[in-house]
This record gives sequence, C-alpha cells and structure tokens, in this order.
Amino acid sequence: MADGVIDLDVAICGAGPVGLALAALLVRRGMAGQRIALIDGKSLGQAITDPRSIALSWGSVQLLEQVHAWPLPATPIHEIHVSRRGHLGRSLMDRADHKLQALGYVARYGDVVDALARACERAGVTTLRPARVEALEESQRGVVLRLDDGREASAQVAVQAEGGVFGQQDGKAQQRDYAQTALIARVSVSDPVPHRAFERFTDEGPLALLPQEGDDGHGYALVWCMRPGRAMDLQMLDDASFLAQLGAAFGGRLGRFTRASARIAFPLGLNAEPRATARTVAIGNAAQTLHPVAGQGLNLGLRDAAVLARQLARGPSPETIAAFMHQRHQDRRLTIGLTDTMARAFTGTGPLQPLLGLSLAALDTLPPARHLLAELMMFGRR
Repeated sequence: MADGVIDLDVAICGAGPVGLALAALLVRRGMAGQRIALIDGKSLGQAITDPRSIALSWGSVQLLEQVHAWPLPATPIHEIHVSRRGHLGRSLMDRADHKLQALGYVARYGDVVDALARACERAGVTTLRPARVEALEESQRGVVLRLDDGREASAQVAVQAEGGVFGQQDGKAQQRDYAQTALIARVSVSDPVPHRAFERFTDEGPLALLPQEGDDGHGYALVWCMRPGRAMDLQMLDDASFLAQLGAAFGGRLGRFTRASARIAFPLGLNAEPRATARTVAIGNAAQTLHPVAGQGLNLGLRDAAVLARQLARGPSPETIAAFMHQRHQDRRLTIGLTDTMARAFTGTGPLQPLLGLSLAALDTLPPARHLLAELMMFGRR
C-alpha cells in the first residue's frame, strides 16, 4: 500500500460464487493472494444466509474441487426428465449413460458462497467488504477504484463479477424481455423420485423441479416461469390453492404437492452482450444474464472464471483480456442461444407445439444427440 492506496494486480467487484471462484483460481495458478482483492457491498454473513437453490453442473463441481471448495451440502442429480405438458414425448438423461457419479448437484447459494469464501481466506485473498465501488478510472497503466468507505485501490485489471437483475445494465447490452416472471419456492410431494430433476415445458413457460434434500426429506426447489400477472396472482394464494395450481400445471408424476415455502418472484430477461475494455472485463451475470431454463447461468459464469484465471495468471494486461474474450465467445454464444431458444420455442400454444413435444421423444431414440446435449449442459462448449 502506497500513499494510502491499496496496490493490486486484480480487483474483483462482486464476491458471489463467480467472483470468489476467480480469486481462488488465480491463487491456484500462482498469483499472490494479497495481490487480489474481492470487493462486495454485502457482509459475508448476509451472503451465506441466502437460501436460494442453484444447480451446479458436473463441470462446475470439478472446478470447485480444484480450489478445495468441495464437498459441500448438496443433493446429486442422477437423472433429468424433460417433457412438454399436454403433448406426447419426453427425454430422460441418466448419469449411467455418461459413467458419472451425478449429472449435477443442487445446493444452497449460501453454502456455495461459504465454501468458496473459506477457500479464498485460506489462500490469503484480500477482502474489502462491505464496500462498493463509487468510481472507476481507467488509464493505459491500469485502473483506480474509489470505494464508498473512503478507501482507494489501484489494479492492473478490474473484473466486474457483480450479478444483476434484468434491466439494471447500462443500456448498451443486447436486451430481450421475455415478459415472464420466475416464481421460486421449496415444495414437497407425496411420491418423490429421489435424485431425479424435472424440466416441464408448459404453455406459459418452463417449470423446473430440482431435487433437494432437507429436514423434511426429499423436497424440490421449484422454478416456475409464467406471465407476470399470473405470478402475482399465485403469490397471493394460500398454500393449498397454490399447490393445487402447481399440481395442475405439472401433472401427477410425483403424486400430490403437499407443502410449499414462501414464494419469491423475479422478472426474466436476457442480457447477452459481454463487455470489456483494455483494463476491465465482465464475467458471470455481469456479462450475461440468462433465462433460468436448464439452469446454465451460474455454470456459464464459473466457466468464465476458469478461463479468465488461466489468462490473467500469464500477467494481467489488455492482451490477456483480449485472449479471454476470444476464447469465451463460442461457449457464451452457444449457451445463450440454447437457453434462449428453449425458453421461446417450448412456450405458447401454436401448431408447432406437438412437433416440439415429439422432438423430445426423438431425442431419446438418438443417443449421440442426447449425449451431446448433456455434455453441453455439463461442460459447455469446449
């Protein structure tokens, strides 16, 4: 520290899973922990109490293992059942087809943050929290960040890893409004199928049930996408009425829905134009905000972190940022395109819906195609 300025190689704005993973991976690749800073507006205590459920692909679990942030409390997914409500056809992905312990895992957001934060602490990473960046000045030599607590830091590169809600970007990114809201909750059923996840496409949007074991046994994390007005109506229902509506939308594959936690709603949209300058770069939700169908947002962000760590470890510079942007282009474009297409194509009541349902059945008869789709969901475009 010179003249009261914190001297860094890399400043990471945002200490969610993606920012934390980047810091831990940089240390693993040889960068000194004290030359890396994580800056976040929330305290760690606030972050680790976040109860949201997230899906970790098998590739993401491998990344967490690299930085000693795995194992953590999580429920393995052995199968993924994909279907179209009201139409014939379904597809089933099974871990046995890929000779893996699991296709992925369902964990609490707070538990993932806790494990990664402890990994960063062991690695000696500098942490500045709670603190927010009020101003950032970029020059040919680096960046200067001024924080709201009066501190100032200089770095070779600044990474924006602060996730955001759709519509909170600077207006320059490509944005698409799905005119949908995601309703999330934890639900219980009378006839659970342990370790099987469901992606059920309905007229209004995708309905996902992710297996998540808890004190009440084999429960599910629900992500139900629908029109905003419908979401508002469902939030106002009592639990019994809400569970009846959910059962009507999902069907009887799991028996009756018997219990639901408090419901939380958030708007859905797509920000799909990652940004970078000579000395700054965005990753994770700061770079692209996806529709939650197929649960790819966090996993895409963790792949961003892995590639950026590999590049910055060569020396944080405009050249390594440019190399990162080039290397991430294909995976980002393919994952964004896949989730956007799924969210739109399987929603509605048009004449193509029966054919889309049958396409799921066709996928089950074509193991190479099913295997390729599963590989993309687990590892991205490699």
